[in-house]
Formats: sequence, C-alpha cells, structure tokens
Amino acid sequence: MNGNHQKQRFKDAIGNFATGVTVVTAFTEDGLPTGMTANAITSLSLDPLLMIVCFDKTARTRVAAVHSGRVGVNVLAAGQEAISKSFASKASEEEKFAGVGWSERAGVPVLDGCVAWFAGELSELLPGGDHEIGVVAVSEFGADGGEPLLYWNGAYGRVLGESNRSELTGSVEFMATDDELVEPIENDWLPGGE
Repeated sequence: MNGNHQKQRFKDAIGNFATGVTVVTAFTEDGLPTGMTANAITSLSLDPLLMIVCFDKTARTRVAAVHSGRVGVNVLAAGQEAISKSFASKASEEEKFAGVGWSERAGVPVLDGCVAWFAGELSELLPGGDHEIGVVAVSEFGADGGEPLLYWNGAYGRVLGESNRSELTGSVEFMATDDELVEPIENDWLPGGE
C-alpha cells in the first residue's frame, strides 16, 4: 500500500474520534496576535496543571509560541464554525482576527465567546513526526460554559439533549451543523495545523 493511501486511511479512521475544536493563540515577536485551529490538544496533568498542544512544524503560531514562550487555548462554542475555518486557513493573521473579538489575558490572546480558555508557559517541545508536541504549564484559565463546537467525521456538530454535569445519565446525540461535510482545508487541520 502506498504512503498517501495509508495516510488517507489513517485520517479517515481517526476522523471517527469526535473532538472539541480549539484555536491555539500566541503573540508574535511584533506583539500581534496569531492563531491556528487545532483539535490535537488534551489535558496532561492536574499536579502540576499541564496541557498538550500539537503544532504542525511549519505553523506560524508555533513560531510565535516559541518566541513568546506563552500559549493560549480557546475552546470554541457551537456556532463558531466560521472562526474555526478561518483559523484553519493559511490566511494572514490580520484576516483571521478581522471581526473576531479578543482580549489579552495572562499574556495570550483570548477569543470572545469561547466556552473555556487556558493560558500558560510553553515549557517543552517534543518531536512528534511532522508535528511537535508542546507541553503547556497552565497558569490561568476560565470557563464561561455553554455548548462546545464538536468535530467528527469531517463535519462540525454539537451536543443534542440536555446536559447536567452532576448526573451523567440519558443519551447525547451528535448533530451535524452543516448540511454538507466540511470542505477539506489546505492543511487538513487534523491533528493541529495552521
């Protein structure tokens, strides 16, 4: 089996793993905000508070995070598909942030309307094939709550049904937010590109 076919089969298979959608942010050397859509993020440790953020080796946001030493992770809310698509593109940072509300918190850009955000020091970068695995020591975070944006099998979606964090009973369904599958984006932002 050729390499490209194997990569596509892997992407198709891993697409069955539903994830939340984030925009990873940092400030450039010039103090301007930069960001990329990523779903390859996860919590790592509670003591100390650590997260993992995976960066495509060519991502502009990786360069900015390395320079500034700070990383923000913005968990997108349902309805923020356009932000996800924009930050997954190769558009200029000025274009990505046009019309997107944000503020500086804890040394990183935090997007308005997200269900949660995290900020911290990029404490380590580890090799991970065509990506680098960033370990982020979380120093500040916030959660306004709300319904998260989900990504599954090439489409954006949302949680259906009532959610009660104190009782994990009942059923939760996935509903695509678009009538069509999402168009592939140039970088195929799975698992963490720009």
